[in-house]
Amino acid sequence: MRTESRKSKSSWLAVRKWLNVKSNSDAKFHSDNCRVTERKNSCSDQDSNAFVPDHFSDWLKDSTNGMKGSAVGEKETSHVTTNAMNLRMFAGTWNVGGKSPNEGLNLKSWLTSHSPADIYVIGFQEIVPLNAGNVLGPEDSGPASKWLALIREALNTNDIIDTETTSPLTSYLTSDSDSRHYCQVTSKQMVGVFLSVWVRADLCNHLTNLKLSCVGRGIMGYLGNKGSISISMTLYNTTFCFVCTHLASGEKFGDELRRNLDVSEILKKTKFCHSFKSLLHPQTILEHDIIIWLGDLNYRLAAGYDDTHELLKKNDWEALLEKDQLRIEQRAGRVFKGWNEGSIYFAPTYKYLTNSDQYVAQTSKSKEKPRTPAWCDRILWKGEGLNQMWYVRGESKFSDHRPVSSLFSVQVDKSSKNLTPSAATVTRSCSLKPLTSAAFSSTCAAKVQAEEQLMLLTRAQSCIVSAPR
Repeated sequence: MRTESRKSKSSWLAVRKWLNVKSNSDAKFHSDNCRVTERKNSCSDQDSNAFVPDHFSDWLKDSTNGMKGSAVGEKETSHVTTNAMNLRMFAGTWNVGGKSPNEGLNLKSWLTSHSPADIYVIGFQEIVPLNAGNVLGPEDSGPASKWLALIREALNTNDIIDTETTSPLTSYLTSDSDSRHYCQVTSKQMVGVFLSVWVRADLCNHLTNLKLSCVGRGIMGYLGNKGSISISMTLYNTTFCFVCTHLASGEKFGDELRRNLDVSEILKKTKFCHSFKSLLHPQTILEHDIIIWLGDLNYRLAAGYDDTHELLKKNDWEALLEKDQLRIEQRAGRVFKGWNEGSIYFAPTYKYLTNSDQYVAQTSKSKEKPRTPAWCDRILWKGEGLNQMWYVRGESKFSDHRPVSSLFSVQVDKSSKNLTPSAATVTRSCSLKPLTSAAFSSTCAAKVQAEEQLMLLTRAQSCIVSAPR
């Protein structure tokens, strides 16, 4: 009997992951120094809750204060005091190839080599191997904990600056680094995709409306081996959305259209649930003031390797980028229309031999499948008051990808707004109450429906084995 119970539980776990159905344990994400409070995770997750810190000021008062707008038909009175703050924001992405970090790995040179930032947005892909066990089985959070420890160590370990060997500009930018301390706002894992957000400690009390949403786009369009994690938050009166993605792989003709579809579906399916509809409470990615989209987007080069090899030897990035699928698709208006990406002055970030500066395609001795070098790892952005200061790649040989990072200057609205909405006309987009019997019944119905799909799991497992990276 116990064996049957364990088998049934294991089967439901597999199907729940196949359908990308969230449970209470899935909805948990990490945050520093906080007591957790149950809040709705995403409007699309009818039976799940997210856990968010409640020590941030006014975290649970997001329904009445500091709102930019209101629901349709809502009357309001507003008194505005204009005030702006300029902050620096670091965004970084790295596909780590399914390898767990070792203790000797130092992230400080990647995260803080140029200048300290006020906000850190750090995305990883393949923090676990994308095998059937990790995709269908229980989530392995061990590697995520190791990456978090390395990030904390890199951000909160103060080194003495050597003024004799440091440029005046770098000394100026880092002069206040010793007094900085960073707190983890939140981190979330979906199979191999991992997103972590950190802010300067003194900014924590001005963060509100933290929400997250996950969209699986892997095998059969549902599994989490590919897809996105999106985090929404408000700093003062400016709304931020950070999207970490791992899109469809492959370099065959037409694979770029699958990646375009992934982007479209992520934009459509990502929803953030709030008590009130308001400009300060965006419910989709594009409704935010500031948006960062980063990750292994997997767009390749349209050219064959012979042509690419010659251009690589010349470091002719401009000519190579004319073959870049993302640039081609974006110019044609088929993906990321209206989004920005900085100029690329660095070599393709994929695919390298492990612990080597050689691309896989550059050596005949490699047992790995030949891959045309490409700029798979990208950072795109959208929003007013957001300016890119630099866009570079790191040189760590830990993975077959090189990490990519960017530093932004962002203008944050500190306006003091006092709005008094009419309670009778406020539109609620979701309930903050615990699960009701009706919700429980809906969950049971979903479980029954999911169990009917068990026959498809064998097919899913076979697809995972054959799926390219």
